[in-house]
Formats: sequence, structure tokens, C-alpha cells
Amino acid sequence: MATLLHIDSSVFPEAGSASRSVTAAFRAAWEEQHPDGTVIYRDLAADPLPHLDGIGASAGFSDPATHTPEQQAAFALRVRLAEELEQADAIVIGAPMYNFTIPSTLKAWLDQTIIMGRTAGETPSAKGTPVTVVASRGGSYAPGTPRESFEYVQNYLEAVLSGAFGLDVEFIVPELTMAPSNPAMAELIPKFEASRDKAHEDATAKAKALVARVAA
Repeated sequence: MATLLHIDSSVFPEAGSASRSVTAAFRAAWEEQHPDGTVIYRDLAADPLPHLDGIGASAGFSDPATHTPEQQAAFALRVRLAEELEQADAIVIGAPMYNFTIPSTLKAWLDQTIIMGRTAGETPSAKGTPVTVVASRGGSYAPGTPRESFEYVQNYLEAVLSGAFGLDVEFIVPELTMAPSNPAMAELIPKFEASRDKAHEDATAKAKALVARVAA
């Protein structure tokens, strides 16, 4: 049975979160096509991970036989997160843009899960696993827009997910999500709606394609 790792990081519930609604559509399509599969779910807003500290970091670069009790506890969490990554046949991550970058809770997951010599390094243990990132944002940071140079979500996640973990990364980008609530963006509501609808369609299609890929 295939396993999906589903990670959300939006501080808002699904009804008020563009990224959560799209990752939910992805998961629904996955489960519809693969009802006997397994889903590992982490809601990093509701159940945040501790940020990586010196104890956990040093444990990742030392012999487990020499770990102090504090290092053992910190590294046990990192190993559990690594195992979840390694078990996954596909991954979907909700990564809304907050202040031009990813939520700190998602950064904490990345820092805890990147273990050199295991999940990262010359032969990453989850190399090639497909990951779909739902990178929602209130405005638009697409090429050619005034704020193109402020795009630090896709650039960063492409580097860390592909460069460190060796994952096969694709992005779905619902944009202009602030248009319905910001009067200054009212004229952009049709573009927001088109982007939202396309994001849901892409998520559903991608999930179905991945189920077929895993089953092949």
C-alpha cells in the first residue's frame, strides 16, 4: 500500500486557507484513488515542532552511542521525522507565503528532518520521491510582476527539497488570495478565482497521476 505524507503549515483553518484547501483537494483525490493507502499527516500550525537547537543539531553529527540523554531525546524526534519522509511514496506540502517566505513552523520541520548522511548528502534516503508544494500567496510574485524579486518561497523550497533531500519537486501556486478581502485588489478577484480553480484542478490531477505512477 502506498503512503502519502501530507504537511500543512498555514496558521488558518481550511475555510480561510488557500493552501489547506488545495492540499485537502490533493489528499481527497489521492484517497479516492487509493482508499487502502496510508496517510501520514502533520499539521505544523496545530502541533508545531520545536526549532532545531544545539542539542539536536550536535546529535546529528555525533555517534549515537555517545549521545547524552538530552541528545537521545532530541535525535529521536529527528529520526521519526526522517522515517516519515522515507516511508512516503508521495508528499504534499502546504507552504503559504508569510512575509515573503515560508512559515517558521515549516522551516522547523525542514531543519529537524535534514540529517546529513541520511536524508541529505550524497545519497539522500528519499531521493526521487515526488513532492507537490502548494505555494499560496496573497499577491503575485510571478515573473514580470513588480514583486518578482521578493519570491523567496519557491526559490528556497526548490533548493532545499531538491538540493538537500533530492526530491522530485513540483509547485502549485494559488495567487492573489487577498483579492476578495482587500478593496484595493477588487479588480483582481476574477484572476484570483481563476488561479484558485486551476490550483484545485491541478492538485486533483496531480494526485491521480501520482497514484497511477505508484501503482505502475
